[in-house]
Amino acid sequence: MAQTSLYVHIPFCKHRCAYCDFNTYAHQESLIPAYVQALIKEIEFVGEQAPPDVSVHTIFFGGGTPSLLSAPQFDSILQAFASAFAFSPNPEISIEANPGATSPEQLAAIRKAGVNRLSFGVQSANAEELKMLEREHSFFDVIEAVTSARKAGFDNLNLDLIYGLPEQSLSSWQTTAKRILDLHPEHISAYALTLEHGTPFGRWANKGLLPLPNPDLAAEMYEWTCDFLEAHGYAHYEISNWARDGKDADGHPWWACQHNLQYWRSLPYLAFGAGAHGYIHETRYSNALRIKTYIERLAGSESPTHHFPLTPATVNHHKQTPEDEMSDYMLNNLRLVQAGVAEADFRLRFERGLLETYPKEIAELIQNGLLEKKISEVNATSEIYRLTKRGRLLGNQVFLRFVE
Repeated sequence: MAQTSLYVHIPFCKHRCAYCDFNTYAHQESLIPAYVQALIKEIEFVGEQAPPDVSVHTIFFGGGTPSLLSAPQFDSILQAFASAFAFSPNPEISIEANPGATSPEQLAAIRKAGVNRLSFGVQSANAEELKMLEREHSFFDVIEAVTSARKAGFDNLNLDLIYGLPEQSLSSWQTTAKRILDLHPEHISAYALTLEHGTPFGRWANKGLLPLPNPDLAAEMYEWTCDFLEAHGYAHYEISNWARDGKDADGHPWWACQHNLQYWRSLPYLAFGAGAHGYIHETRYSNALRIKTYIERLAGSESPTHHFPLTPATVNHHKQTPEDEMSDYMLNNLRLVQAGVAEADFRLRFERGLLETYPKEIAELIQNGLLEKKISEVNATSEIYRLTKRGRLLGNQVFLRFVE
């Protein structure tokens, strides 16, 4: 089996931001100890049923705000994983954190527990934009957090940004990007704001209380960001992600997020926690959303009664059809703007050719200037198909062509 990744969802937040549509809950921190115990139980359940060839190479604590957990709680979860699974050497272990909500002492303790990658939710360097996004930190907090992380021994930092905000100017976004670069992160993620249904931002926009983002200006911000980061030594390896340059044996930047590459390569990952989604053995599954429900489902079970990878916390699961698998593969791998979809890998995975499977779709996308054909840098005998610069701006139109 290919190396496996582990995703752990920590759904706690001190404050739920108005643009967020993730499975997160504010003011429920009193449940954290019981939640950690439920996580450990779920890990034990999955570990008892896991095939012996499952080898873990990345762990990602997402949220929510994972840094609300204490270092001893992280340590207990990581110890449970170490008891349940075999690990490859030097696994990437990431957590998401909010600037201003982590102390130097906590960061040092988390690093000592084994976490070796931090992702800070910066979003903007502009005080008014942070206020609009309902973020509780300042850019000074970002500088302090990065400084403390470096002192704690973290040499792999990601900084998350959001562009295309209502009434945001190009110059304001450029200032944010330049100030981020001054912090010398190994990795930068930049996402266009989307007004999701069911969020306060979405409701306010529908009522005319919030100006709609300008899509043309957001596209201009994106194109400028691509050029700016490339000029400063960052490789653009995924639609919204850049890493300091220098490539590994697979042609990906050294500092690319290995965990997220697992998703984009359509490789297996196990899920733990409330609302977490997993994919392994051609099965997609998800857990109960609510924190108390998740805890109760695991507290009421003493031994595994489900087949791997399912647990008492699982509420949905389905076996993928071959068509599902190919469609998901195209949607995920096309996000890799340099590596794209390799003909050799597609044939190895599905025992049929890429052009044999999607002849019309690929031909039309190439004709419309959204896809291009290249020779793989990793395998000179394999062709790859990847998004053009125009295709990156119109990615959803490309992806829809491969949805059944």
